[in-house]
Amino acid sequence: MIGILKKVFDVNQRQIKRMQKTVEQIDALESSIKPLTDEQLKGKTIEFKERLTKGETVDDLLPEAFAVVREAANRVLGMRPYGVQLMGGIALHEGNISEMKTGEGKTLTSTLPVYLNALTGKGVHVVTVNEYLAQRDASEMGQLHEFLGLTVGINLNSMSREEKQAAYAADITYSTNNELGFDYLRDNMVLYREQCVQRPLNFAIIDEVDSILVDEARTPLIISGQAQKSAELYMFANAFVRTLENEKEYSFDVKTKNVMLTEDGITKAEKAFHIDNLFDLKHVALLHHINQALRAHVVMHLDTDYVVQEGEIVIVDQFTGRLMKGRRYSEGLHQAIEAKEGVEIQNESMTLATITFQNYFRMYEKLSGMTGTAKTEEEEFRSIYNMNVIVIPTNKDIIRDDRADLIFKSMEGKFNAVVEDIVNRHKQGQPILVGTVAIETSELISKMLTRKGVRHNILNAKNHAREADIIAEAGMKGAVTIATNMAGRGTDIKLGDDIRNVGLAVIGTERHESRRIDNQLRGRSGRQGDPGVTQFYLSMEDELMRRFGSDNMKAMMDRLGMDDSQPIESKMVSRAVESAQKRVEGNNYDARKQLLQYDDVLRQQREVIYKQRQEVMDSENLRSIIEGMMKSTIERAVALHTQEEIEEDWNIKGLVDYLNTNLLEESDVKEEELRRLAPEEMSESIIAKLLERYNEREKLLPEEQTREFEKVVVFRVVDTKWTDHIDAMDHLREGIHLRAYGQIDPLREYQMEGFAMFESMIASIEEEISRYIMKAEIEQNLERQEVVQGEAVHPSSDGEDAKKKPVVKGDQMGRNDLCKCGSGKKYKNCCGIGQ
Repeated sequence: MIGILKKVFDVNQRQIKRMQKTVEQIDALESSIKPLTDEQLKGKTIEFKERLTKGETVDDLLPEAFAVVREAANRVLGMRPYGVQLMGGIALHEGNISEMKTGEGKTLTSTLPVYLNALTGKGVHVVTVNEYLAQRDASEMGQLHEFLGLTVGINLNSMSREEKQAAYAADITYSTNNELGFDYLRDNMVLYREQCVQRPLNFAIIDEVDSILVDEARTPLIISGQAQKSAELYMFANAFVRTLENEKEYSFDVKTKNVMLTEDGITKAEKAFHIDNLFDLKHVALLHHINQALRAHVVMHLDTDYVVQEGEIVIVDQFTGRLMKGRRYSEGLHQAIEAKEGVEIQNESMTLATITFQNYFRMYEKLSGMTGTAKTEEEEFRSIYNMNVIVIPTNKDIIRDDRADLIFKSMEGKFNAVVEDIVNRHKQGQPILVGTVAIETSELISKMLTRKGVRHNILNAKNHAREADIIAEAGMKGAVTIATNMAGRGTDIKLGDDIRNVGLAVIGTERHESRRIDNQLRGRSGRQGDPGVTQFYLSMEDELMRRFGSDNMKAMMDRLGMDDSQPIESKMVSRAVESAQKRVEGNNYDARKQLLQYDDVLRQQREVIYKQRQEVMDSENLRSIIEGMMKSTIERAVALHTQEEIEEDWNIKGLVDYLNTNLLEESDVKEEELRRLAPEEMSESIIAKLLERYNEREKLLPEEQTREFEKVVVFRVVDTKWTDHIDAMDHLREGIHLRAYGQIDPLREYQMEGFAMFESMIASIEEEISRYIMKAEIEQNLERQEVVQGEAVHPSSDGEDAKKKPVVKGDQMGRNDLCKCGSGKKYKNCCGIGQ
């Protein structure tokens, strides 16, 4: 009965059947497309574009367009997409995720929906995880698109603004996810429309979609400027943490990776730094530095989480094993690691603009993706991105032998067994891929194999430059390749002709916390119907087993008197491992979902600010916008000074002082005049006077210069205030979880306080712009200049623009000195804003 229900409700199967009918339509068109000459085939692109302008949709064109691409691929690339690849292309066109196993030709599949959607002229982005793949796909698949008359661009980190604009203007743009996100943020920091590089976001196809939208979802893209902080405190905190004893002076929770000082540790800190109370408000910075130093020493491990290269700390991507050059941990953790490893401590950074991949990719009109493993995260893709996962059948049946896990008592026993297995298979000439989770594991196995005289290649973050060469050799007879987090590397391992009947052996030395990444490692073997075998070796000392209750199993092994050389191979153990992975995946999904809920607060605010910025950039005359700001500022000032119920208690003198200092001239409004008026009348009278003064100031300069001056002021104020607001929201976010102790929902509090802070920022922007317009020296502020020079994770050079001008030191004014303009405010809050 259950089996019948399953068949009835198997949505995937129904989708495949539906798509099969479209594939049959495409096949039927082959006889009319095949006889066309190259010129006639190219002419189809012009015909399709004309049909779109006459009212047909891309859905109407799909069968014929796919048939054209299939024929062109055969002629240009010598590859003819299979029926299953056509299905994958249909799923992508419909805005879903095509789950296609390794070696099934995802790259060729993507050309079908890319061509179809590029016909609209709105642009298609093909997104890959690294620039090597973007360049490879753009050059290989680009030939096909160019043959059919479409333009192809590639967007690289090293490109100038003009080169990027050309890449985005093309019908099809190949890029990495990082570069797309940073270009979006940079476009919303420019001061002239012609400096923008991106067009509106239309359609994106993401390769290795699970890596970008799931694994990277919690990593925000940040453009930052430098905030000056002393390196000394990091050194002191580092020296202090080195003296602490585990369990006595600090505690570490392996499951949550949380580390904190114990009572003894707190007492020791107070003695070491000669203070009475570490938790006193004036010692917040010290406590933060100690906590980050603790994390650096206890949680972060050399060669697993980061490597030291050329005197710098370089982060290692936990999912792909690649070095993430230029990326830095935030909140001072990177500096704490620099202190720990004894390299130069660099300045902390201040966030100028930020967005998560979740929110960036949700802005596309249509989004789709490809991967070999997405079914385990189907719920997440559906609920967050509104994409279904469609499992595309393989072209040939999979005959790979996936063996049950072997579990050893200790790591030593496990590694001995792994090496023995490698040696035996190597003698028979079988190619072997060994998957490890950490760089140190790959180096340990490498040493053991060297002692046994087995030649091998290592593929990890330290030598990814040779990646393509190593993978090209990995399927040859007798090849042994050790790879750290092989997942997400978009290059297939092709078998040598002499060992096709044996296939590739994949040996996993540890289970990853995500089933998906284990499945990706498995999927390297048995591509396109090849034979192959996969085997995972585990031990009770592996991190996953330690984190999720392997005590019972360890006790059972002890009771059975099993030694290191005897593995358990039982379904019970495999189930326990899988349930541990499901728990970790569940925790991670909850964390990503929560991140999105918090990030949505900032997203809504970011959309408002960026939309207003675009409007300012595009409008010729800001006079009406600025008048609105002035009115709001006056109304708020009047309301603030007349809030008491009794008229005699109104602070009219304070209001007059405020107006004369910030917006008007000395004698423009008089106290006795205002005392006779109601608040609404006061506002009207002051606004009339203010607009009169505004008209006078406009006459001081030609129209064009006045309008430019207004834009300068608006950009300077908005960008500075927005940057400060992001920083304030970060601080609010850090402490908000403590509200849960008072039985208050932290998310709701964050939403409410974040909204209040945003409203306050808008009021502050309006007031500041009004003050600048009425009080600033116009002649000195005529050219728009970047308020703050931001730096992305991979800062890109914009040719000549990127050269820094020499700093000329004049009679410098301290940030806390009274401003020379006579406003009575501190320099940093007056003419020094943005400096």
